[in-house]
Amino acid sequence: MDDILGAEQNEDAIAADAAEAESGEPDDPKDFYLEDLRRVTAEYANYRKRTESNAELEKQRTTAAVVGSLLTVLDDLDRAEKHGDLEEGSAFATIAQKLRGTVERFGLESYGEVGEPFDPQLHEAIAQVPVPGTEQETVLDVIERGYRLGDVELRPAKVAVAVGADG
Repeated sequence: MDDILGAEQNEDAIAADAAEAESGEPDDPKDFYLEDLRRVTAEYANYRKRTESNAELEKQRTTAAVVGSLLTVLDDLDRAEKHGDLEEGSAFATIAQKLRGTVERFGLESYGEVGEPFDPQLHEAIAQVPVPGTEQETVLDVIERGYRLGDVELRPAKVAVAVGADG
């Protein structure tokens, strides 16, 4: 292989390379069409990837818009559950369970639990409550749960944070 690569070109090959370099186009029309076909094929592949990516993004946006409009209803269900209005076996509890199951199938995840460490990336602190003996800021109460859909955060959890008491 080295002997082929190291061999000197004859005068015809040198002249053909020089003519091709000057004109910017290959001498053989087949080469021109082959390069054009390669370019068009690459453009089409990029177009297809871009449209598939955009379609997935639009699907996520649409799902987020629909599920996002139901967050206030889920908040009301959480409040009703805290107040004991969702008695086990009642029609209202069954409807709440079906609604929560439906939005979970779309990929909605809730977060924000009492006792977990406070993370400003996930939680919005509504209040800070001094608690003696607290070394690490933790969630004391959840006012509104946070929700995410896949990698997209729809809303941070609104929480009351337990902080160390001075003295």
